[in-house]
Amino acid sequence: MSSEPTVPADPSRGESAAPPESAGMPFTRAGALWSALIAGFLVLIVLLVFVTQNTGPVELRFLAWQWSLPLGVAILLAAVCGGLVTALAGTARIFQLRRAAKKTLAARR
Repeated sequence: MSSEPTVPADPSRGESAAPPESAGMPFTRAGALWSALIAGFLVLIVLLVFVTQNTGPVELRFLAWQWSLPLGVAILLAAVCGGLVTALAGTARIFQLRRAAKKTLAARR
């Protein structure tokens, strides 16, 4: 922090209290989409490298089933399943919040 006191702007002298707008590009949804696509492709490349470097077979057992997969594929499938469980929990929470919002809106009318 600066030790100099801030002086409020005086509109009678033509001073403005608002900071000047930056000359940079404004935020747009298209820009956010391109940023997300680039980040997604970078993650995809990292995942592909991971899967190709971890090709050793792993024996998996679940209840009565037993099968063999490459290690990278097994870890990738586990991550995808974890993401799906998280998405299902998030979807349930969204429906719960929508229902509560509709009840609140109906009670106000």
